[in-house]
Amino acid sequence: MVKLDFTPKKLLKNSHKSLLIEKALKRNEGHLGPNGEFVITTGDHTGRAANDKYVVLNELSENNIWWENNIKKMDQEVFEALEREVLSALNNAEEVFSTDRSIGSLSHFSLGIEFFSTEASSALFTLYMFKPFAGKGKHNDTYKILHAPHLKVDPKKYNLRSETVIVTCFKKKTTLIIGTQYSGEIKKSMFSTMNYLLPDHDILPMHSGANQNVAGESSVFFGLSGTGKTTLSTDEGLLLIGDDEHGMSDRGIFNFEGGCYAKTYKLSPSTEPEIFNASTQFSSYLENVKLSDDREQIDFFDDSITENGRSSYPLSFIKNRVVDGVGKLPKNIFYLSADAFGVLPPVSLLTSEQVMDFFQLGYSAKLAGTEVGVKVPEATFSACFGAPFMLRRPEVYANLLGNMMAKHDIKVWLINTGWYGGSYGTGTRFPLKTTRTIIRAIQAGELANAQFVKDEYFDLKIPVTVNGVETSILSPANAWSDKEAYKTTAKKLAEGFKTQLLKLRGDCSL
Repeated sequence: MVKLDFTPKKLLKNSHKSLLIEKALKRNEGHLGPNGEFVITTGDHTGRAANDKYVVLNELSENNIWWENNIKKMDQEVFEALEREVLSALNNAEEVFSTDRSIGSLSHFSLGIEFFSTEASSALFTLYMFKPFAGKGKHNDTYKILHAPHLKVDPKKYNLRSETVIVTCFKKKTTLIIGTQYSGEIKKSMFSTMNYLLPDHDILPMHSGANQNVAGESSVFFGLSGTGKTTLSTDEGLLLIGDDEHGMSDRGIFNFEGGCYAKTYKLSPSTEPEIFNASTQFSSYLENVKLSDDREQIDFFDDSITENGRSSYPLSFIKNRVVDGVGKLPKNIFYLSADAFGVLPPVSLLTSEQVMDFFQLGYSAKLAGTEVGVKVPEATFSACFGAPFMLRRPEVYANLLGNMMAKHDIKVWLINTGWYGGSYGTGTRFPLKTTRTIIRAIQAGELANAQFVKDEYFDLKIPVTVNGVETSILSPANAWSDKEAYKTTAKKLAEGFKTQLLKLRGDCSL
């Protein structure tokens, strides 16, 4: 339990979701949608505060943290002063909401989570995103989250960048979340903690989705936000293991979470029926989506609040799922890249060297208009397909993956969910139906004996045919009408890959 001066006026512990929703409504934390969804807006923060992430500098972290990865150092004394300020805010609140939850799997590795917040809606979020607490002594360890989203701290007093702080102290096994209501900070702070702890247990933490077919064969989907990780892992006819956070060891894979946190912009029942149905049920948790004034409609195509609207719901809202969240070692791993330059093939089989290269690259692309100053598509790299959450250096995770690949027969495929026939603005984005067809063919074993041709610029193995997919779009060179423009664009991106690998490792094999 929380030490120090923790004497809240009223502590509501492990309340049922119905009480939390009732409390949240009375406190004007949100509204009910047309189907009884709980709808909340998060103010200024509609995404992660990536520049306000800290780890306390001590003997546990000093030589283990990848500090160059936009992770700021905090002195132990500063952390403890902030902790006292957060506890004071909790003590002065009329009500404090607490949940005992867990992350991981008892069969592999599991952390208990003690969560304390001034917000009922945030406690509701933890009921969905994390798993039930199995009891003291049953988890590998227990961590605390002290959540004060409305607390305003003085940046000058603590030498902080802003009033927003997300900081973890591994010595005290505590995370403080200050000055932001965005729920993703709760979820990702514990993911980061798992990413720090699991390598010491020979477990690879993965920013990935995972599912299982009727034969019990697992697939893993690595990808940055917007590449289709949640969408492609949640597919009709397959059992969802999880949509975002997993671990993999020689014993298999396991989901960290008890729920999903899906992006909702342009969500529709025709393209993503399982996610749409789960998001529009009674008590589903919708964040920063547009609710009409009369509350009779939710418009998932309205991005006036943000394109980063989210839906959180327990995995029980998905009918086709693996109930215990545990699966066998994957037969196939998919690296998802939304290539806005249109020069990567829709599918290619990677060699062992390419598996390691593309894992460390974590390539996707930023589109014009998505960030201030971005006028044309820009290559973006996120090591291990999740650099913001990877507290250790990329080689730690890459070595774990390399060991797994050396011992087990796992095929890794690069899937371009971006553009073909031209770059963003002139080319066409691969339809979701096409990408699903390709992945389903691989999962069904249809490409096991396929013929492949080599790509000229990236040395990728491209299948000659895939049932249900036009042959003309399988090869990027063939899909472009302007061949010279294709050559120039492909060559530029390939050089960008090499430059990035040199930064990470000092050499490259691409």
